[in-house]
Amino acid sequence: MLFRFSSIVIILVLLAGTMFAQDDNEYVEGWNNTLIAGFNLTQVTLHDWTQGGENTLAWTFLTNGLFAYKYTDALWKNTLKIAYGQTKLGEADFEKSEDELFWESIYSRDIGWKIDPYIANQLRTQMAPGYNNEINDDTGVEERVQTSGFWDPAYLIQSAGFTYARGDVFFTRLGVAFKQTFSSRYGFADDPDTPDKIETYRFQTGIESATGLKLEIMENILYTSQLNLFSAFDQFDVWDARWDNTLSAKVNDYVNVSLNVLIVHEISQTRRTQIKQALALGLRYSLL
Repeated sequence: MLFRFSSIVIILVLLAGTMFAQDDNEYVEGWNNTLIAGFNLTQVTLHDWTQGGENTLAWTFLTNGLFAYKYTDALWKNTLKIAYGQTKLGEADFEKSEDELFWESIYSRDIGWKIDPYIANQLRTQMAPGYNNEINDDTGVEERVQTSGFWDPAYLIQSAGFTYARGDVFFTRLGVAFKQTFSSRYGFADDPDTPDKIETYRFQTGIESATGLKLEIMENILYTSQLNLFSAFDQFDVWDARWDNTLSAKVNDYVNVSLNVLIVHEISQTRRTQIKQALALGLRYSLL
């Protein structure tokens, strides 16, 4: 798995290299802020529809922000992503379809090298309970079971190392990291090496890497990607990965089409690789 993700990093680096000659965006002195809010709504109503199907209502609210402060040889960059959505199928209750809170703060300093030292803090969590339908082993009946909750799980990662960046177009970094996992009820922080005890907090030290790309494919079409990797020193053959990709097309000042693909591999949640894909047409408004 490490080879696959290393290959992805190399591809992102090569893609970034092909566009540096075209777009070498650099932050200006002072604040460089962007804040975008969006709302997507999908609705289908069927009446005497012979082909079958269910009435459907789905909505998603999302916010993306970048707040970067540039001062002489220092850069403080803060990234925020908030997304929440629900879907209703037929007569069933609304079910959560999107729930993410992601915040990252990075401070780097230009010391005259090709790479800059940095310190970073990252938060990943969710805001609402999550449910799955599971078969009860005793009764054989499918039941609705809560599998996650507010701040459960939550991940904090502090890291320090060296980074290379070209404005807001491309960055990559590698450093020593401290990862904290919080899970009060649902076992995401549980240590498999202590089967007689269920932990609600886990602290790990290891290596953290992040690579991001912002590529304008053509006018009004933008591709953004960020790959985050973490491996603990005592489990160096196991890597947690989060790869977030978004392709967005701006129809006009307020209407936007986007395709998001999020790939997560984290064995504390499941040994299977998780994939979430969302295609949306909705309103988009730039607040800053």
